[in-house]
Amino acid sequence: MDNYGDFLQYLGPDMSIKILMHLDDPSDLVRVCSVSKTWRQFVIGNDLCKQLCLKLLPDVSSGTQVIEVNNTIEPVTVRESRCLEWECLKRNHRVYAFLARAINPFTRKDCISEAINASSTDNYPEESIQNTLEPGDRVEDRPSYWSSKGELDPAVPETLIYKLMANMCLVTEIHLQPFQAYFQYGFPVYSAKAVRFRMGHPKFPVELQDGINKSTAGHYFEDEKFIWTYTSPEFPMDKENNLQQFKLQEPVLCVGGILQVELLGRVQRQEMDGLYYICISHVQVVGRPLLPSFDVEILDSTGKCTLKYHSATPGCISSAGTPQEETSMDMDMDRSTWGARGSF
Repeated sequence: MDNYGDFLQYLGPDMSIKILMHLDDPSDLVRVCSVSKTWRQFVIGNDLCKQLCLKLLPDVSSGTQVIEVNNTIEPVTVRESRCLEWECLKRNHRVYAFLARAINPFTRKDCISEAINASSTDNYPEESIQNTLEPGDRVEDRPSYWSSKGELDPAVPETLIYKLMANMCLVTEIHLQPFQAYFQYGFPVYSAKAVRFRMGHPKFPVELQDGINKSTAGHYFEDEKFIWTYTSPEFPMDKENNLQQFKLQEPVLCVGGILQVELLGRVQRQEMDGLYYICISHVQVVGRPLLPSFDVEILDSTGKCTLKYHSATPGCISSAGTPQEETSMDMDMDRSTWGARGSF
């Protein structure tokens, strides 16, 4: 081997980066780090995992500033005689290697897994938030929709809270369909005047208790249980019975998996009681969730969290024929490489 040279030294950094960036699997780039100490320092020092991650998942770029500025994936700790900048580079190397493997490459339109709470409900459970998970406005010849309580003031807002199918999800669009009361005179559409979206995570520690009355919990439940880390601009809603699409200005990396839909202003008065209502028949979230083998654990109320890799998923067997074990990012930072089976 003494007669052979290191192509990184022969070609120089610019050409070497171009060659390595042609790799299309983050695992391959991480394996490059195991060739030698020099190669590992080259990959980490030039943020190649970050570049590859953003090349494969360009939408993730909107969330990377949150990771870098606030250390929300893994805080940096500096050990004796070690440079803070190098520790940050090593941390980013691990973070982006995980992200490149974690975010599902396929966009889904069914990113909601559970309806958690509505700020009010007119007739519970017949008009509960659970109905908004149905794709249409009728189920077995009965109307399917959520309805707020009636209000004399059309400016009173309402909120709906949902849990996404993964604790980290790259959200690009949110769709809402106002309900048209086909059983009332004139077929009124009970839309909102505008809509706004918040994303965030539960406070730590938190348990969403089964005993909570979701028809009456209201804003107290929201404020006490969740921290919102993203707020969208307001989008005007049309008073039409169709699935209205609200595309976010840029994809949002929702860490924590909680979505709040704010319905701002009422436009339809019910003839029989003279009160204003908002009714929604369907809510849909479009995005790219974490793959099932990954998860995010919120560490504290500041939003710091750990990105975990669960290789022991059903049917996931190692090359030795044995079930694999869970690994996670909250480990010794020196162990920064991960092999073909997801181990560090």
